[in-house]
Amino acid sequence: MTDALSKHYARALANAVFAPNSGLSPEQALKQLSEAEALIVGSKELGIALLSPAVNRGRKIAIVSKLADDLGLNRIIRNFLLLVVTHRRVHALKAIRQDFETAIDEKLGWIGADITSATELSPAQREEIERALGTKLGKFIRARYKVDPQLLAGVRANVASKQYDATLKGKLEGLRRQLQAGL
Repeated sequence: MTDALSKHYARALANAVFAPNSGLSPEQALKQLSEAEALIVGSKELGIALLSPAVNRGRKIAIVSKLADDLGLNRIIRNFLLLVVTHRRVHALKAIRQDFETAIDEKLGWIGADITSATELSPAQREEIERALGTKLGKFIRARYKVDPQLLAGVRANVASKQYDATLKGKLEGLRRQLQAGL
């Protein structure tokens, strides 16, 4: 339920941000939503106040309005947060922000990729990997990198629901499976 719910809210916010005369770039919207989410999720007191049924709706609205003023949030993000609070969806805010980032990326032709390598990659290597993936997928790549020495050598990329494995460990596992199948 939360997955469909968060996607619904994220798409609605993305549509508002991409509307003509919104006065807010997608990058600004994501930054502002991320800042607000970090404060709400990161503050035990704030989280409790906004999630608790003991705190009335008017008080929750006042809290979010003050937060929006303190952060200097654009009216779209402010109104969106008020909507989330009044519809008691604060519990889904992190998922909404993640789905909002994905929705923005889709509209702009970007796709996220988790790239794992056996060793730290140089900027030139990262650029080449992103260019090759982008060409293959027909999208711009927004990559997140991490190192896993257990891969032995090479690179593995997870993009959407697909995995591209060019690691030595992956090749060795493939050979092992072939040998087992042949026995």
